[in-house]
Amino acid sequence: MITQFIIFILGFVFLIYGGNYLVDGASSLAKHLKISDLVIGLTIVSFGTSAPELTVNVIASLENKGGITVGNVIGSNIANILLILGVTATISPLFIKHSTVWKEIPLSLLAIVVFFIVSNDILINNDNKNLITRSDGLILISFFVIFLAYVFNLSRYKPEEALIEPKFGIPLSFFLIILGLTGLTYGGKFVVSSGSEIARKLGFSQELIGFSMIAIGTSLPELFTSTIAAYKKNSEIAIGNVVGSNIFNIFWIMGVSSVINPVPFNEIYNIDTLILIFSTLLLFIFNFTGKKQTIYRKEGILFLATYLIYLMFIFKRG
Repeated sequence: MITQFIIFILGFVFLIYGGNYLVDGASSLAKHLKISDLVIGLTIVSFGTSAPELTVNVIASLENKGGITVGNVIGSNIANILLILGVTATISPLFIKHSTVWKEIPLSLLAIVVFFIVSNDILINNDNKNLITRSDGLILISFFVIFLAYVFNLSRYKPEEALIEPKFGIPLSFFLIILGLTGLTYGGKFVVSSGSEIARKLGFSQELIGFSMIAIGTSLPELFTSTIAAYKKNSEIAIGNVVGSNIFNIFWIMGVSSVINPVPFNEIYNIDTLILIFSTLLLFIFNFTGKKQTIYRKEGILFLATYLIYLMFIFKRG
């Protein structure tokens, strides 16, 4: 148990430095490529910080552990909004661009709705059981391709911030990104593996581990990256990271997982799906409270309080 705690702490160290290097490198690269930090946040940063979720889900699918597969994706997405944006908004107000409010956030909401449809065969098709099949996975992946096309089109616009002098040269920017992603990947892996082992020894169920320990553990790269971005007053990377990761988790990671091995879906997970929908709607609504398109500390605290209530709920559910 002591060894697992040491690995757990080491994972946090990797995450802290990895997030710092990734934010600096990605922001500098955005200036060189004359594209916005938002695009970098939606792609390189969000895909990179979702590497732990992808790794965990591929392994869980190969081992036919559906509880972990679904719990990791839905639990991570809830943590991304309520925990990560809660922490980052508490550190520094987050300004959200107009396109994010009316395009990226609704697209992340669409991802949840599509997931709800493909996962509820009993409710929608009157089947005997809920199963996210390989064909469902291909549908999710197809939506992900559309998302990539949207981001590519978004990158064609030349924002004013791209005129700012980059902090590092291109080779060093790429090196920092690779170094950051490596730190985040291994840090997430250390935290997830050791945290899961600790949770298992304490007698927690597979589903509870998926929705709590693993979901939080695989969201730690997003947490540290967005927190560091907020601290450095780079809210575009912080927001783009969370929204992009949520879209990536459902359309790509859940799609790939179900293509590898069809994923059973317990109807009880619909509660968690509805909570994710509520959280996304809350993120959208907060853009119109107080000063428009800004999430302040009070909203961040409300996010954190909501997440604490959710954790209490899933632990009580077991």
